[in-house]
Amino acid sequence: MENYEILKDLAIVLLAAKFFGLVARKCKAPMVVGEIIAGLLLGPIIHIVENNDFLGKMAEIGVILIMFSAGLETNLKELKKSGVKALAIAVMGVFIPLVGGTILYLCYYGFDKIGSEQFFKALFVGSIMTATSVGITVECLKEMGFLKGEIGQLIVSAAIIDDVIGIVVLTFVLGFKDPEAQPLRVVGNTFAFLALAVLLGILIYKLMKWVDARYPHSRRIPIIGLGLCFAISFCAEKFFGIADITGAYVAGIMLCNINDAPYVDRKVSVTGYMFFGPIFFVGIGLKTDFSAMTKDMIVFSLLFVLVAMACKVIGCGLITKAFKYPGIDCLKVGVGMMTRGEVALIITQKGLSVGLIDSSFFAPVILLIIVSSITVPILLKVLYAKKPDPQVEAKG
Repeated sequence: MENYEILKDLAIVLLAAKFFGLVARKCKAPMVVGEIIAGLLLGPIIHIVENNDFLGKMAEIGVILIMFSAGLETNLKELKKSGVKALAIAVMGVFIPLVGGTILYLCYYGFDKIGSEQFFKALFVGSIMTATSVGITVECLKEMGFLKGEIGQLIVSAAIIDDVIGIVVLTFVLGFKDPEAQPLRVVGNTFAFLALAVLLGILIYKLMKWVDARYPHSRRIPIIGLGLCFAISFCAEKFFGIADITGAYVAGIMLCNINDAPYVDRKVSVTGYMFFGPIFFVGIGLKTDFSAMTKDMIVFSLLFVLVAMACKVIGCGLITKAFKYPGIDCLKVGVGMMTRGEVALIITQKGLSVGLIDSSFFAPVILLIIVSSITVPILLKVLYAKKPDPQVEAKG
């Protein structure tokens, strides 16, 4: 691919994302829905733009910036209040889909004894369902103005914890198949990252608070913050095996209490909103490829999507109800946790590389990502229209 071809792709992607985003807004749907539809049209349907490594890297930066922004907007006081709740929601948000996906595979392809290759394939399919991609939910909540509300913070907190638990689950599943995998080491790395993040976070917060007080509202503050975001994202993936988006969110939390946190968020959001964010959401559509799907795989894919989405709502919604939240708030949490994205793709690719599943199972995951990415913003908008977050209204 010639270098100048990248410029053509960027022009088409950005303009199409903006156009279809505005159409979606006119139709009372979040702009991200239009951006995903733009990707479907540009890629699989009319083949104007092909998904490539360059766009893939830009999309990865896009979701990192979205998560960094979410961290900056995190209310630590609310996070502390919802800590136990978020942990419980995350645990059930992993456990129920894991069981549901395993049972679905065994029912469709046949039961076998525990410990067999068939059983571990089923278990791996379940582990794919555990992944939650909160980027789309965060963008939707930000667009509607509800990200800082109690339910918005609960969803984001639970999704971050969900990601960590999902990685641990995946590690154990792969440990039975890949002799090189060391589950205990990865679990240790996960806890080491969290412990280090707390200690490092305190030091970074104090340092940035001093810099912020000395150079308030200067451009060096968001530049340092952005560099910190990328550095922690890199370290999370490279040295601890934690998803880079988790590192980005942690970086945002480290800075969320400095005086210029809103200023940093505005500067980062401009870059993400205008460039990297649209590429991320359009990229979801570009990755879709239904050409390899057989009749049986189509049926399994539909069941896969239904079970994966229903299990998140059931698992997260029921445990939220146990904390005495109203039914509609329970639905908000369950729906908010339904989205799947790059984490599910990464898990699937890992399964392919170690021989747990074959390439035909890539299509159901893509379909799940597309369906959840389009339906979740619409459902959240409907739910919040019926019952807005009272805390946001009180602040507004």
